[in-house]
Amino acid sequence: MRQSIDQFEVEFEQEAALERQRRRQLRHRAVARSRARRIQRTEKRGNVGFGVLLIALTLTVIVVTVVMFETLAWLMA
Repeated sequence: MRQSIDQFEVEFEQEAALERQRRRQLRHRAVARSRARRIQRTEKRGNVGFGVLLIALTLTVIVVTVVMFETLAWLMA
């Protein structure tokens, strides 16, 4: 009887250790997924920002060129 209680305690401790390890792994995976999502959001935001910057610079170049030639044409007339 004493041996079966000792064996039960040992098995219980082993099961508890396995459960702690599983919880640790689940937490680690959740942190990794969260980090990956954050990186993905940041990268997406960066790509959108770069696109907006590129469009703004292109429009600025076009507007400055048109105004420059219009001014030149006005001065030559």
